[in-house]
Amino acid sequence: MKKVLKVYRAERFSPNSVKNDRAIIDAVGELLEKKGFNVAGVPEHELSADDDADIYLTMARSNESLTVLNKKEAEGGIVINPTNGIRSCRRSTIDKLMRTNGLPAAPLKGEYGYWLKRGDETAQSQKDVVFAANADEKDNAMRSFKERGITDVVATAHVNGDVVKFYGVRGTGFFKTFYAGDGNYSKFGDERLNGKPQHYNFNINKLRDDAERLAALVGVDVYGGDCIVRRDGTYAIIDFNDWPSFARCRDEAAIAITQKIETYCNTDATGNKE
Repeated sequence: MKKVLKVYRAERFSPNSVKNDRAIIDAVGELLEKKGFNVAGVPEHELSADDDADIYLTMARSNESLTVLNKKEAEGGIVINPTNGIRSCRRSTIDKLMRTNGLPAAPLKGEYGYWLKRGDETAQSQKDVVFAANADEKDNAMRSFKERGITDVVATAHVNGDVVKFYGVRGTGFFKTFYAGDGNYSKFGDERLNGKPQHYNFNINKLRDDAERLAALVGVDVYGGDCIVRRDGTYAIIDFNDWPSFARCRDEAAIAITQKIETYCNTDATGNKE
């Protein structure tokens, strides 16, 4: 019987999403238990080298927990998402990967203001994602980040259009999109700046292909993000994260994640099916 350890995300990395983040990893754990896996859980701040499992389902983001999980990988443990992929989900790395690989990122210059976002880690408070209406506000916001000790900041132009959230599990065929303004959930309410969604048509297959390609470049299997769909159907990916809460498609996502885990379990270290 394979042992699974769920590593819960620390609250500081889960602003306004603690219950939803816990719910998706628990949903996967329940499905695995039904399939005969031995499942336990631990908060990431309590994870230690003494914790032993065959499979680690992790939403952790702290350097301390990722260091432990990296050692578990080196010892042959299966870690989902892989630690290198989680580290690569820092916003500045994502922005660079998109621009160097021809993926649709937000422009650097524009006429409708700017977004400044913490680049070294995912947003932990509303201060980590700031809108600036003009160049002067942009400079002031940059100074505010530096005063907080944050020097890695990604600044991009605001894009007018519909905010569309996407969720996927790489290589399983699972991919869902939702217009952000159609739901009641929002971490910080920043989507309101784009107004009520107009439901512009866009090529969901192209977005899926771009998201899967980005997930492969980053090195994560379980992912989510945001894009802005313009009136003409083109889009810009403005956010990309490891293991989101899947709050609006949790049951389907849990099934896909479980399938992904089973795929890993049925593949030996050489990449061959057992």
